[in-house]
Amino acid sequence: MEAGHARGHRMFLLTATKLQHEDWPWDCIEDTYFMDLQENGSWVMNDLINSIAYKMRTIGFNKFVALDDFDVDQVAHLREHFRMPGMGSTTARYFRDKLAMRMKAAEAQIPVPQFTGLFKDSDIHQFTEQVPAPWLLKPRSEASATGIQKIASKDDLWETVNGLQDHRHGYLVERFAPGDVYHVDSLIYQGKVLFAKASMYLDAPFEVAHGGGIFRSCTLEMGSEDQQKLMALNQRVLEGFGMQSSASHTEFIKSRETGEFYFLETSARVGGANLAEMVEAATGINLWREWAHMELAVAMNETYHMPEVRHDYAGIVVSLSRFQHPDTSSFTDPEICWRMNKEWHIGLILKSDSASRVRDLLEQYTNRIAEGFHASLEPPDASHL
Repeated sequence: MEAGHARGHRMFLLTATKLQHEDWPWDCIEDTYFMDLQENGSWVMNDLINSIAYKMRTIGFNKFVALDDFDVDQVAHLREHFRMPGMGSTTARYFRDKLAMRMKAAEAQIPVPQFTGLFKDSDIHQFTEQVPAPWLLKPRSEASATGIQKIASKDDLWETVNGLQDHRHGYLVERFAPGDVYHVDSLIYQGKVLFAKASMYLDAPFEVAHGGGIFRSCTLEMGSEDQQKLMALNQRVLEGFGMQSSASHTEFIKSRETGEFYFLETSARVGGANLAEMVEAATGINLWREWAHMELAVAMNETYHMPEVRHDYAGIVVSLSRFQHPDTSSFTDPEICWRMNKEWHIGLILKSDSASRVRDLLEQYTNRIAEGFHASLEPPDASHL
């Protein structure tokens, strides 16, 4: 919104009523529309369409942009209805629905853990006979690790599936492949990956979400074997899935057993958990701002040009804190370039021209945070469980 406003465009915000008091860039927004959500967190689409149609009688909207993972489907539906440019409903499924994206990846011969939907009992039975436990039961449309359950046996799986009742079609089950999880944060313009940065979670997001751990990630050493493999896989995913112009956050897992990379999931948005700030620290590229510039270029039929990319290294550590306003003044290393300002949280981003220096500092800081600040909560559940 700030980038669009700075270029002279009229910016309008549509958001949930419960978010009306958040820290939006109010000086950049011409008008704001608030709507109530359904109990499951989704928009009432008929009301949403009618409201936008009424506003379009006097306002010539040029572009609809989803700012959050949960809005990708709804905004794609709006584009279809109002014949707006951008990702439509079919392509949006590949960036929102975990079952659709796995099927698309398998079709494109991109390695994925073995999986099945929960539509047919016979498919589930065949899966459990062919794929040894443990397994992961995943909601198809939740974000991050929300609602994921680790299942240890066939009996436990059937008990859980039966417990889902009419909601089981909204889930999939896949092989649990122990390994390190990586992410690639990208900018795609007119079907081509213009920018991508590969990084590694030092603790798997599932383990952090369900074990109350400390969140950490760091950029990979440029030119390393893992970095090159991830860049190639990421390009195959985004181009194969039909991404046109957007930001994307894509995750892969490297099997501890075989060393092979498997595709986990992708998205049509900037990565959360302040990973965009980490990427900017390493590269100088603000993913939110450049995504906005691309969207505006497409809307105005202009040409987008990437700014120069810096090639440093960065890492992030974030934890819940037992203090409402944690004091981070004891962290004094010059590599610190960002400090989290959020109640009951502590977080730091480091940058350096040395990958090993970043990793060493992350290890030190993680130990200090664990001893002096860390707190944990119960893991998140899917919204309808």
